[in-house]
Amino acid sequence: MSLSTSPSPAPEGSYFEAIDETRYKPTAHAGGAWDPDEQHFSPLGGLIVHALDRHRAAGPGNGLVLSRISYDILGRLALDECEIEVETVRPGRTIELLEAVVRIAGRPVVRARAWYLAALDTAAVAGGPDDRLAPPESLTRWRMSDAWPGGYIASVDVRPVGKPQPGRTTAWISTPLELVAGAEVSPLASYLALVDTANGIAVRQSPTEWMFPNVDLTVHLHRRPRGPWTGLDTTVTFGPTGQGLTSTILHDVHGPVGQAQQILTVRPQPGV
Repeated sequence: MSLSTSPSPAPEGSYFEAIDETRYKPTAHAGGAWDPDEQHFSPLGGLIVHALDRHRAAGPGNGLVLSRISYDILGRLALDECEIEVETVRPGRTIELLEAVVRIAGRPVVRARAWYLAALDTAAVAGGPDDRLAPPESLTRWRMSDAWPGGYIASVDVRPVGKPQPGRTTAWISTPLELVAGAEVSPLASYLALVDTANGIAVRQSPTEWMFPNVDLTVHLHRRPRGPWTGLDTTVTFGPTGQGLTSTILHDVHGPVGQAQQILTVRPQPGV
């Protein structure tokens, strides 16, 4: 895992292009790390939040904020046109639950559920760990593309806080690309579009010898993150019976904002 002192040329463009109100076409920048002909889930996770934002913007508005989102990845994410349908499962003035379904070629490939909670002034009782990461501007860029293929990995700026270790890495992630070409995207959608990168920054075993894709991603937030950097303080654990867990404390430059968890299916690469 080499660190680079000379930045790579910044890519131009976006991860998705909107076709209409519910359909999106991924670009080559969304290409996956396990298979470049598939989508990396990270930008798709941000796109789902963008679809949730649009659904809520079309409603009456109630000042709620996204506090938890869980994604279940149901199958292969082909690098192809996708459609996102959103419905309000549980409406409310102080608590609301939304569900989004992503379809590719008519088949559901992701289901996501998001809880929105009332935004109140609780500054007087706010508290918790406040350990801030070293600022990204002071750190050296890491070429993740030396370890992983795919358009998405090639597009991101990754800056480790210390040398990456097997199963344990802390790093900042950012991207120069738009999430959706020409669209106004919320800071939260842009932030969450980088969170799924966590499973690739602290690998325990070489991905040429072992596979460990995640089948879900759950994010809990105790405050709204402020970009443009997504901070990932990540630990990866492999169990003895084919399961693994990627656990991440999420940061922005002001400190922790929440946590993310990803369950992994661990197995040897075919032929190894």
